[in-house]
Amino acid sequence: MSNPLIDMEKPDVIFCIGTNMTECHPVAATGLKKAIAHGSRMIVADPRKIPLARLAQLYLPIRVGSDVALLLGMAHVIAREGLVDRQFMDSRTSGGDEFIEHVKPFTPEWAAEITGVPAKDIETAAIWYGSAEQGAIYYTLGITEHICGVDNVQSLCNLALMTGNIGREGTGVNPMRGQNNIQGAGDCGAVPSHFPGFQSCAEPENARKFSEAYGTEIDAEKGITKVTALNQCGDQIRALLIDGENTVVSDPEREHCEHALKSLDHLVVIDIFLTETGELADVVLPATSWGETDGVCANTERRVQRLRAAVPPAGQAKPDWWIVSQIAQRIGTPGFEYESAKDIFNELCGLSPIYAGLDWDRIDQGEYQWPVPDKDHPGTPILHVREFKNGRGLFKILGYRDPAEVIDDDFPVWLTTGRRLQSYHTRTQTGRSQGIDYLLSEELLEVHPHDVASWGLVDGGQCHLSSRRGKIMAKIKATDQSPRGTVFCSFSFNDTPVNILTGSGYDPVTETAELKVCAVRVEPA
Repeated sequence: MSNPLIDMEKPDVIFCIGTNMTECHPVAATGLKKAIAHGSRMIVADPRKIPLARLAQLYLPIRVGSDVALLLGMAHVIAREGLVDRQFMDSRTSGGDEFIEHVKPFTPEWAAEITGVPAKDIETAAIWYGSAEQGAIYYTLGITEHICGVDNVQSLCNLALMTGNIGREGTGVNPMRGQNNIQGAGDCGAVPSHFPGFQSCAEPENARKFSEAYGTEIDAEKGITKVTALNQCGDQIRALLIDGENTVVSDPEREHCEHALKSLDHLVVIDIFLTETGELADVVLPATSWGETDGVCANTERRVQRLRAAVPPAGQAKPDWWIVSQIAQRIGTPGFEYESAKDIFNELCGLSPIYAGLDWDRIDQGEYQWPVPDKDHPGTPILHVREFKNGRGLFKILGYRDPAEVIDDDFPVWLTTGRRLQSYHTRTQTGRSQGIDYLLSEELLEVHPHDVASWGLVDGGQCHLSSRRGKIMAKIKATDQSPRGTVFCSFSFNDTPVNILTGSGYDPVTETAELKVCAVRVEPA
């Protein structure tokens, strides 16, 4: 996030797009509820009438996969109505004039044809956001899990740059992270294109720096993503280690994923429970849970926090870092002689400029948000206050493109997937709680009541749900939360394996799967 969580209470206009925050980030969402109570106006763009949409003063029921068209239409209105912050754009950005010229053809009427959102509402949303003294954007996986996920994010950045809603209190472009410590994982280098601290792998000087630090030669080139790794299983890749991820349930094209893992010579899984992925493994190594582990977490607002073990580990469980370092040492890899989580974190601080001012003792109270470039630095709650890291904010010239697959006569229904309040991700943890199971014991396919009737379905009955990649059974729930022609299902339940159906395409830059758009057929079972 460019701004801290406390800033969620401060905007006068809030634009939420592709985020079911009250269900997926319920604690953080209380900040938005406070802002609304204090008079803030909220715009919500989402295909479903999610709880957040019911709180909004303006709801934009966007067709799945059409976000770029909506954002181009809003940019057109902001430019047309003279709401561009010229002083900000001229002094702090590049490419602004070209972008203003580029959006002239993308009228609200053009956007309405693609998105299904009335042109008048697109105009209203643009004027509200463009006129805001403090306008903030919030998004999550509903923006990124598309073949145009990078385009979606860059389109949101374009809106912030043209209105100057960045680098100030109560503004910003704020992605809410999908799981705990996803931000911290990226900080530590769990991104194929970057070393720890988001230092590019393509830069020779960075490769040299980490080669010296790790005592082994590292090429100056981008690593592969998990998508590529699974494609190479059984060929270039003969062995795989999966740590803390239930790949079989969470990844798209489940049959392809299972085939890839079964084609390996050796699969190792590190986890706290025996997951569906662990059941395919040759070796399963038990990890400690959060309450049994000393370590560090960087949360969604870039806050670096100490984690302290509250209870001793159960059975033979060991911290993930210990297991990985022991494997490395036993196969002769240098540089893994760690004695504690403190050693590892202090190494990160010595190698990452954004952590350079921190160490294990300094984060004791969790008050610092990176970047913290030196020991005297107080931390950075708000990014881009006076300047952008690379000098100027860059406008991106983008056009709209359809999702990887669109509905047709064979598959006439849009399927979109996501999460539910009562279950966490693939239910590896929450699925083992009787209380949670009482609240949500099975997965339900959301279908609009009119579609239930016209498709010959029965509320509470079973249906066949098919895509170009597979077929599953699902139980139906009639609800107007999903619009006509669009159905919704979470990926949490292994006995309703919706990700058998997904995986029509991937973003060409990040290789993120298009989990939010899938053409399907729904038939009575």
